[in-house]
Amino acid sequence: MSAKQNNNRDLTVLITGCKKGNRRSQQRLYRDYYGFAMAICLRYSNNYERAVEVVNDGFLKVFTKLDMYDPNKSFKGWIRRIMINSAIDHYRKEQKHSGQNSIEHYEAASFAPTIIQTMTYDEVVHQIQLLSPSYRTVFNMYVIDGYKHQEIGEILKISVGTSKSNLSRARMLLQKALRNLYKDEFA
Repeated sequence: MSAKQNNNRDLTVLITGCKKGNRRSQQRLYRDYYGFAMAICLRYSNNYERAVEVVNDGFLKVFTKLDMYDPNKSFKGWIRRIMINSAIDHYRKEQKHSGQNSIEHYEAASFAPTIIQTMTYDEVVHQIQLLSPSYRTVFNMYVIDGYKHQEIGEILKISVGTSKSNLSRARMLLQKALRNLYKDEFA
């Protein structure tokens, strides 16, 4: 039996245990996929605590919707979709309780590839987390998760134009933040 077949069999046993409510199976599934889920949710959240909240809500959905998982498809892809949807749900709740942030127009900046290449993943995620929820969500959905503006508009219940505008503004804010972080590089 190949390693891939063995991993698929282990995953099937794990999922079956979770469906039966086996706590050890649930703990193992959570532990095995926590890092993957957290990496997704950190991009959509403005801080670590909020990301943990989104991950936990996402795993609750994973455990309650395991019957909907198609074993012929990628389990990681299925979890990824749930985590993104959980992050979007949190975004919607946030939007209900906060007004839209206004933004001044910023100049677009160009950066030498060496600056971007020197940034760590954590530095990039931190800069994304500093964006307002609406800009952060659209930026993540479009740039990182590959959604089209039409899809973003439908999911977030905003117009395609608003999606494009939020993406443009998010990029400008990120450029400005990078310019400020690396101002010595521009001197």
